[in-house]
Amino acid sequence: MTVLIVDDHPSFRASARTLLEAKGSKVVGEAASGETAVQAARDLQPDLVLLDVQLPGIDGFAVANQLRKLEDPPMVILTSSRDGADYGRCIGECGAHGFVPKAELSGAAIAAFFAA
Repeated sequence: MTVLIVDDHPSFRASARTLLEAKGSKVVGEAASGETAVQAARDLQPDLVLLDVQLPGIDGFAVANQLRKLEDPPMVILTSSRDGADYGRCIGECGAHGFVPKAELSGAAIAAFFAA
């Protein structure tokens, strides 16, 4: 599984990369903003985009909505330091496949979305 990690915090991107690569995923890129995320997804064509909700510029919900319109859209998993319940229906309405709190991020948590 190829992954694009989108988060404005370099330390989170590094931690997520380590977790995902330890479970066999190949991280093909990283992005720090919503605008760069959309272009990176077009260029890299990942299977999965791990996408922070709170980004500078356009937020993760808007990015997810743009990504689902691509010719071959990636699976999008939103993440945040906040609880998913804080976002209500926004998670499903933006086209994301799910949500994982940053504190619960693991390779197994991501793999579970592919098994479903």
